[in-house]
Amino acid sequence: MEDRMLRLRAAANAALSRYEPLALVVAPLLTLLLARSVHALFRSVREKGIKAAVLGFLIASVKSIPGVSWYIESEKKKVVEKLQSGSKSKRDSWRTELPNIGLGKATIQELEDARNKDIAWQGKCSGTVYIGGSDSENHFALINEAHAMFSHTNPLHQDVFQSVARYESEVVAMTAALLGSREQAAGGQICGNMTSGGTESILLAVKTSRDYMRTKKGITKPEMIIPGSAHSAYDKAAQYFNIKLCRVPVNKDYVADVKRIRRCINGNTILIVGSAPGFPHGIIDPIEELGDLASRYGVCLHVDLCLGGFVLPFARKLGYPIPPFDFSVKGVTSISTDVHKYGLGPKGTSVVLYRNREIRKHQFVAVTEWPGGLYVSPTMAGSRPGGLIAGAWAAMMSLGLNGYLENTRQMMEVSKKIQKGIEEIPELFIIGQPHMTVVAFGSNDVDIFEINDMMTSKGWHLNALQKPNSIHICVTLQHLHVVEDFLRDLRESVKMVKENPGPISGGLAPLYGAAGKMPDRGIVQDLLVEFMDSSC
Repeated sequence: MEDRMLRLRAAANAALSRYEPLALVVAPLLTLLLARSVHALFRSVREKGIKAAVLGFLIASVKSIPGVSWYIESEKKKVVEKLQSGSKSKRDSWRTELPNIGLGKATIQELEDARNKDIAWQGKCSGTVYIGGSDSENHFALINEAHAMFSHTNPLHQDVFQSVARYESEVVAMTAALLGSREQAAGGQICGNMTSGGTESILLAVKTSRDYMRTKKGITKPEMIIPGSAHSAYDKAAQYFNIKLCRVPVNKDYVADVKRIRRCINGNTILIVGSAPGFPHGIIDPIEELGDLASRYGVCLHVDLCLGGFVLPFARKLGYPIPPFDFSVKGVTSISTDVHKYGLGPKGTSVVLYRNREIRKHQFVAVTEWPGGLYVSPTMAGSRPGGLIAGAWAAMMSLGLNGYLENTRQMMEVSKKIQKGIEEIPELFIIGQPHMTVVAFGSNDVDIFEINDMMTSKGWHLNALQKPNSIHICVTLQHLHVVEDFLRDLRESVKMVKENPGPISGGLAPLYGAAGKMPDRGIVQDLLVEFMDSSC
């Protein structure tokens, strides 16, 4: 054996003696570099597809040309300045230091003056304000009074503010009852917590699913799969919690493509996602089919009901064809829903629910070695505003089942009227088949973003969408008496854009259009970051 090794060594030395020593050192390094490049290429193709990977390589190559990067940066600066047009001058008058002498009660007058300068939002905004009427009377006044009564409280101190702890528990239980907790299929263990909004609810559900699956399956390189229409909060969660995100395009009906999602599931998958409805188009994903997938492969399924949680249960009671969406569906492990949307609670109130306590325990953070004492917190925030919890409880208790049912009846009727009115405009078409109170529409004849700019000039504030280019209105109680105004302005806007195509002064249609066509999504991302950085 030893002789064989010596002969092998001598043969290797003889073969390599023909090469320069430097070449023998450099060759393995170059081979390693090439292998890493090939591995990165295959990974990029697997994650993005061949077209996107090749396009990314070409764009990166172009950017490496001297002068190109400088030109791109200067153009980005111009775009950001255009987006900010008019806002910089307003910021010049903003305070940067405390007043030498406190204003006392005069502060209230300053607040009133500033509020009066806000844009008129009553009945003109898509979503945004979900409660009907004036912000100083009726339901608004009730939740404001409830908030004021408990504005000093903090559920972190449960031993002191026991009433707030009770209100949170009751809000969670009442919300769970709306979403299938009393169905036999739900298992009788639904639990949850209140959060600051839909994004925090989603973040917590993702974090909890990650940690639960690490305990259950030992997954240390987690991945989650979401439809293309899923909320951007999942992108945020992926960045925050170091989870690989697989975004699957929706199918021709603009809902989650279950077959493509199934093909993406692997040994590292912790979570798949469905929406009821999706924010862009108001369409419910096939939650039952996603539940079957989750059960079959042993992964978590989160349902985003931030928009639909306080509408869909009542729309179903009213006879609308609402597909299954809640804990009655086998495989659903968590749900998020916003009290501050159609629950008509104060801004900053949402609920995250779990199928059982075994899952929810992975949401909590417990610290045992802090000199400040033993510490445990259920959500991302430590201190939380008890006033908002009280306001949410007051909203739900004051409305009751009958109030939510009547609100849903009115909003669904208005939504169908708006949908019918849009369908009667030849140049427009509805995106998919909306299940709820979001109506999205596009156009093959005129620039839909120019229509949006024209509607903005008439005082409306709608949501611009992409993939496909479209806009939507999220109907709220604010819109009950403005349906004809909206449709009239929309018809006029379509007519004006058709007769006089082209961007209007100060409009954002060129920017939206360019962003949608720009192949380098990294540049679009950079623009958004630059804009945000200079806006806050």
